[in-house]
Amino acid sequence: MSLQIAGIAQNCKALRLPAVGAQFASLADEAAQRKHSHLHYLEALLQAEMEDRERRSIELRMKEAHLPRIKTLEEFDFAQSPHIPAARIRALAEGGYLERAEPVLLVGDPGTGKSHLATGLAIAACRQRKRVRFTTAAALVNQLVEAQREQSLSRMLARWSRVELIVIDELGYVPLAEVAAELLFQVIAERAEKAAIIVTTTCPSQSGPRSSPTPGSARPCSIALPIRHTSSRPAQSPIASVEPCGRRPKSKPWELGSASATPSGLRSSRTQLPQHQRPKGGPKQTAEVGQAKLPNS
Repeated sequence: MSLQIAGIAQNCKALRLPAVGAQFASLADEAAQRKHSHLHYLEALLQAEMEDRERRSIELRMKEAHLPRIKTLEEFDFAQSPHIPAARIRALAEGGYLERAEPVLLVGDPGTGKSHLATGLAIAACRQRKRVRFTTAAALVNQLVEAQREQSLSRMLARWSRVELIVIDELGYVPLAEVAAELLFQVIAERAEKAAIIVTTTCPSQSGPRSSPTPGSARPCSIALPIRHTSSRPAQSPIASVEPCGRRPKSKPWELGSASATPSGLRSSRTQLPQHQRPKGGPKQTAEVGQAKLPNS
């Protein structure tokens, strides 16, 4: 290696231009052989650096997302799941719901591809350089309960609020105590109209995920999720709920309407909230994914 080449490599390292340092010599030889101009050679170098930075940025986003496994939407076999609207999933992958801070709810039996789709959408968001975090409902609740015990819940909630997309997988797989469900609701409620969220659950929205009451209490908990109405029938409210599996208590401080599962999609029903908890400025339409019930694989 000549002193000139060694000097250029050292300068590239100091300037943090790894792609330029790795490719300047080979690109110089190629430019000489093809008789490219100096500007063409410089453009090729800068393009190589930009592509390398984008690749490393995406890799960092995916690492920070804590994805359980790498499953892209390109790998999902929509032909084996004809009831899943492929066009709508691909539209979501473009990221419009992220900009509009809309939530997505995936409902279906185990083994029907909910986690695969959620992971694929998370990877698509990482490719757009969004801050993404993937977690199961049980793992998130454990973190929140531990933070509350250590009196650091506010800091924990602040960290989650800075994530541009949260994917909560397996909601309803593990019964939640009332206090745990309330903590989980805080994370979801804080993101309303501010940041996107994806939730997967096995419970159809008429009954919702199971939740266990705290000792001495028989009142189950419920979690409300905003959903955009996409079927031909006009929506009555932008809010639908994931209700607890089992019988609804006779008396509640407010009533959350359930989202009914139909072949045409997820339909929200009217929600009645106390006056002081109703959103200002009228209802805002938010997001929904396809079928409320995914087909058995």
